[in-house]
Amino acid sequence: MKKTLFALVLSAVALTGLAAEKKIIFIAGKPSHGPLAHEHRAGALLLAKCLQGFPGVVTEVHTNGWVADEKVFEGAAAVIIYSDGGGGHPLLKENHLETIGALMKRGVGLACLHYATEPTPDKGEKEFLAWLGGAFSPNWSVNPHWDADFTTLPKHPITRGVKPFKTNDEWYFHLRWADGMKGVTPILTAIAPESTMSRPDGHHSGNPAVRASVAKQEPQHVGWAMERADGGRGFGFTGGHNHLGWKDENQRRLVLNAILWVAKAEVPKNGVPSKVTDEDLMANLDPKNAPRPKAAKK
Repeated sequence: MKKTLFALVLSAVALTGLAAEKKIIFIAGKPSHGPLAHEHRAGALLLAKCLQGFPGVVTEVHTNGWVADEKVFEGAAAVIIYSDGGGGHPLLKENHLETIGALMKRGVGLACLHYATEPTPDKGEKEFLAWLGGAFSPNWSVNPHWDADFTTLPKHPITRGVKPFKTNDEWYFHLRWADGMKGVTPILTAIAPESTMSRPDGHHSGNPAVRASVAKQEPQHVGWAMERADGGRGFGFTGGHNHLGWKDENQRRLVLNAILWVAKAEVPKNGVPSKVTDEDLMANLDPKNAPRPKAAKK
C-alpha cells in the first residue's frame, strides 16, 4: 500500500513538472530581402536552439509565416513572431489577428522582432499597442540603418547579464506608443544621429515630426517591455534586420531573456547563457540569389 501511494505521489510530481513547462511558439516569416538580411527562419531556429535544454522551457519553430495547425497554440505560454510586417504581416492574414487576440485574453505572452513590430494603421495597430505597448507606424516612424549605442540599461529581468553594447542595424524608432506608455518599460534607448535623417520624407524614411525629434536629440526607444492589464506580457525589438547581429552576445542575451520573460519563465540572475558559432549563424539560411558573404569574426 505504501509503495503504491509513493508511486502515485511520484507520478503526480512528474505530471506537475510537465504541466509547468513553458511552451514557446516561434513563427518565422517567409523569405525576404537579400542574403543575411531578414533571415526569419534561420534567426528563429538560432534563438530556439539557444534555449534548448533550458529548464522548464520547450520551443517549437514554425516557418513560412504561420502554423500548419492552430492546435499548437494550446497551452502556449508565449508566441514569438519574426517576419515581415505591414500588409504582409502574418497576423494580418485571414483570421490570425483574432486567433492571437484570443491568446492575449488568456494572458499569453507576445514578442515581435524587427519588421514584425509593424502592423498597418488600419489593421493591427490598435491591437499591437494593446498587446505590445508600441508599434512602427508609417509616416511617423522611420527605418534607417545606424549605429545604436546603448550606453545604459534599465534594471529589469530582460537586462540581466546584459552589458551596454553598440551595433549597426536597421533600428526603427519614433514609434507609436500605448496611451501614456502605460505598462511600458523602455529597454533599449539611444540617441539617433543626424545621419538617420539623410533620406527624403516618405512612409518609412522621414517626416517633420521625427526630424524635429532627432534635431532635439530626444532619446529613441527601440526595444521595450509591456505588462498588460490582462496579466500577459509583450516585448518589441526593432533590430534584427542584420542576421549577423545575433553573434553579438549582449543583443542575443537580451532577446533570449525577453523571450523567457514574456513566457513568464524565470530569467537567470546573469541572463540566458548561450554560445553561437559561425557555423550556427550560417545554418538554415533562406535560399537567395546573391552570393552569401562569410560570417565576420569577432
